[in-house]
Amino acid sequence: MAGIMVGGTFARKGRVRDRLMPYGAPLGSGMDIGTGIADRWSAGWRRALLFADIALPPLCLGCGRGVDAHGALCARCWSEIEFIERPFCAVTGLPFSFDTGPDTVSAVALAQPPAYARARAAMRYNDRAAALLHRFKYGDRMEAAPAFARWLVRSGAELLADADLLAPVPLHERRLFSRRFNQSAELSRRVAASTGVVHMPELLQRVRATRPQVGLSGDARRRNVAGAFRLANGADALVRGRRVVLVDDVMTTGATAEACARVLRRGGAAEVSVLCVARVVPGGGVSI
Repeated sequence: MAGIMVGGTFARKGRVRDRLMPYGAPLGSGMDIGTGIADRWSAGWRRALLFADIALPPLCLGCGRGVDAHGALCARCWSEIEFIERPFCAVTGLPFSFDTGPDTVSAVALAQPPAYARARAAMRYNDRAAALLHRFKYGDRMEAAPAFARWLVRSGAELLADADLLAPVPLHERRLFSRRFNQSAELSRRVAASTGVVHMPELLQRVRATRPQVGLSGDARRRNVAGAFRLANGADALVRGRRVVLVDDVMTTGATAEACARVLRRGGAAEVSVLCVARVVPGGGVSI
């Protein structure tokens, strides 16, 4: 039975098996570890969680106010998140202002088809999304990662259902050293653990240091990332004929995602899709 171990869970594509109990006894396996031992273990775990909440009370991911559970938003911050829901372009995932059917493609995607097959984002990139992602990306606020991963799994359900591989958009080694972690890889790792899709964090490499994309026009962004990515040595055989989902934190013009998608397509990928937490959306959405 093909599968991989991901974070204490045996995962296969499309399903996740029983989470393991201590000493590797799966729930429902018929292995009797003793009711008294199990009860004491559960009670001890509940006390540990209680003490943890007292020492580190749950705070809103956005503003720091007290909330009921870790990894959550308060009502005010939640109301400021603009989740992207249908109707949207079947290719770019950018929202329409009115519904014309689930398979409608925007005029922009028809005129200039992107290098990727489909893109989906959990939310619009507004002030609240920017603050959340900035704290995660630059402030080491890793407690936001589980919430982001849940939103990605929900918004990217149709992409993940067909996916063979998950891969993050890579950082250049110099930026990785200064930032200490790749935020896209942390997101893709958690999505893979939730879905059972095979995770390949080093599938793509960023071989050229590029200037930050902030403030650059669309054309300047495309020139900035041209030739910046390549497949890892020997990865062609892993990619060939596979459907790959790229994971990133923010998608602005799509220049980075398209540069990565072209590399994967040249390597033989059957399909490349893009999944991100937030997406810059033109005012009012896109035209049909």
